[in-house]
Amino acid sequence: MSPPTLLLPARNEAANLATLLPRLQQACPGAEILVIDDGSVDDTAALCVQYRVQRLTHPYSMGNGAAIKTGARQATGEILVFLDADGQHDPADIPRLLAKLDEGYDMAVGARDHTSQASLGRNLANRIYNRIASWMTNHRIADLTSGFRAVRADKFREFLYLLPNGFSYPTTITMAFFRAGYPVAYVPITAARRQGKSHLKPLQDGVRFLLIIFKIGTLYSPLKVFFPMSLFFFLSGLGYYLHTFITAGRFTNMSALLLSTSVLIFALGLLSEQITNLIYKSR
Repeated sequence: MSPPTLLLPARNEAANLATLLPRLQQACPGAEILVIDDGSVDDTAALCVQYRVQRLTHPYSMGNGAAIKTGARQATGEILVFLDADGQHDPADIPRLLAKLDEGYDMAVGARDHTSQASLGRNLANRIYNRIASWMTNHRIADLTSGFRAVRADKFREFLYLLPNGFSYPTTITMAFFRAGYPVAYVPITAARRQGKSHLKPLQDGVRFLLIIFKIGTLYSPLKVFFPMSLFFFLSGLGYYLHTFITAGRFTNMSALLLSTSVLIFALGLLSEQITNLIYKSR
């Protein structure tokens, strides 16, 4: 296998890059290293010159996902390795991820244990995300939001148009790979505590993660979303009809509204499923 390309999206991470870059060069000699400078105002540029790594720049901060897309477009390696520039990911784990690709997987993800989560709240949120995404994709997802992964470049670039510019690219690419039928492996890792201040906004980005889960779910398996909604309205309408029939002996407008809504939602799900099949056929 040819040397991989290591991609590090960075925004004001000079303090961490000073120790991370030499460790990467030692762990992966000969690898192409791309630092995607997302509008940094610190010494990131000088460090890239010092360690002779290529620096791709954004004129202003465009987001973690935008940095990932910039790096993926410019990378020359057949294998891409993504890791955070904040020092959480151990370069010594990279060969373990690459070994999974040698076994035939198209993507290998570093799955963090519970001790690697920044807080109890984030640990709980990630567990919920993992459960929802696993149900939608019919695959066990051990770590939906991990930014440490190795992937085949040609497969990854198929989904660039789906990736958001914000912090949730791992969510999108993980679900897209599973629904497209590309094999994904998980490698247990222990992530270090982040050095410095996180750019993540827990509430805002948490809501965005959930929206992206449902966005990708409806893109690849619409009935997974529409059918439960349809079933809820159908059972509500049926239950309300039984209640009014027993208590008043009649069929009410509310029952009709709930039942007709369930039919409309189910029909939308079927239509979305057909559109998805056409998209697959065209690709």
